[in-house]
Amino acid sequence: MENEGARRVENDLGRDDIRALVRRIALPSMLAQFVSVLYSIVDRMYIGHIPGIGELALAGVGVCGPVVTMIGSVASLVGVGGAPLMSIRMGEGDERGARAILANCFLMICLFSLALMAVVIPLRRPMLMLFGASADTLPYADEYFLYYMTGTVFALLATGLNSFVVAQGFAKKAMTSVVLGAVMNIVLDPVFIFALGMNVRGAAIATVLSQVASCAYVLAFLLGRRAQVPVTFRGYSLKIARRVLALGFTPFSIIAVDNVMIIAMNAVLQRYGGAGQGDLLITVATIVQSFMLVVTMPLGGISGGTQSILSFNYGARRADRVMEAQRRIFLWCLVYTALMFVLARVAGPLFVRLFTTDPVVAEKAVWAIGAYTLALIPLGLQYEIVDGFTAIGQVRFSWPLSFWRKAVYFAALFILPAAFGAEAAFYAEAISDVIGPAVSIAVHALAMKKLLARRAMGTPAGQP
Repeated sequence: MENEGARRVENDLGRDDIRALVRRIALPSMLAQFVSVLYSIVDRMYIGHIPGIGELALAGVGVCGPVVTMIGSVASLVGVGGAPLMSIRMGEGDERGARAILANCFLMICLFSLALMAVVIPLRRPMLMLFGASADTLPYADEYFLYYMTGTVFALLATGLNSFVVAQGFAKKAMTSVVLGAVMNIVLDPVFIFALGMNVRGAAIATVLSQVASCAYVLAFLLGRRAQVPVTFRGYSLKIARRVLALGFTPFSIIAVDNVMIIAMNAVLQRYGGAGQGDLLITVATIVQSFMLVVTMPLGGISGGTQSILSFNYGARRADRVMEAQRRIFLWCLVYTALMFVLARVAGPLFVRLFTTDPVVAEKAVWAIGAYTLALIPLGLQYEIVDGFTAIGQVRFSWPLSFWRKAVYFAALFILPAAFGAEAAFYAEAISDVIGPAVSIAVHALAMKKLLARRAMGTPAGQP
């Protein structure tokens, strides 16, 4: 791809030193996801401090959280499904194929966004009740969710297309788009929530406006001259769409099931906590889930952002560079989860105070964060193993390994509260973070080198 954009690329995925390449992509991708957590956390922090209704409003938005993220997972279905395929084509030197993949993905995101709005908005109230809203929290959940859904197109385009910016080596550009939205959200939240007296509705509107800004930035880049592979409006193909959706199903289903896990947690806490403790425990769970966003989104930034390195070099049949890159990525992931394990214990009380001044809620939330993160460190390996297999098109490994961990979580979630009470549900995550990665490590050790050796000998990309 000898064009002006290629000469000015931030990172040469095929020739730059692997250690420097992983650092230059992993760090901005991690920081971008860390900043994007502010979309959720800033909303919840301000909402939790609305006079008179803060605790109930926070619980209501907590019910919305997993539903909103499930809708957002459609961006991963297309973005994370298409970006590795585009990188593989770039590694193979197939510029026409790379452009066709991006064109199809752009169209799919637009169509999925409109379909989601048409289906979900009319059904929002029964959905929220099913996912854990009570009679007291439903008004806040419904108001936030309705206004948030009006920005679905912008949210999915910003998130989904950002994957294609990273896949072309422009990790800093991708980070800038996320930072732009997050900074706007931080500035606009207090204006709409408090100054204009819009409460929960104001938080949703501020988030939508922030997503519009991120979307505009990403589109300006991908429609401009700097992009190696710009958005075009030709080359549409059902075959390409099916291939993207097949590969994207793994990250999409991971995010979707992660949020089903949160929904199930809320339902379990409501059931076993009863009328006296249910809403309190859901408020606690909302704070814990906010902390886990600080863990998992930057972790996913490391393992997901660096997929472009693996995909490009897999396409170029450079097994040595794929293996070296993955070793470096494993180290980054482990260092990050170890750091977050320590922070959960040292800074947990400070984090909880961002959301509540209620001493009962705060004490319970600090304990719950500690329980939830007991086995956090192996999670770093799990993320990179699953994302690594996805990067080289091997969903036959990534999908089962991810769902094995989810199955362990669900089993623990339903067994522990039945046996030991509602609060025992917070230990389900730790159990899954031990058993899940143990199996993934074994499969990776047995399969990855063989897959790369076969690719080096000429097996088509993404084929067994």
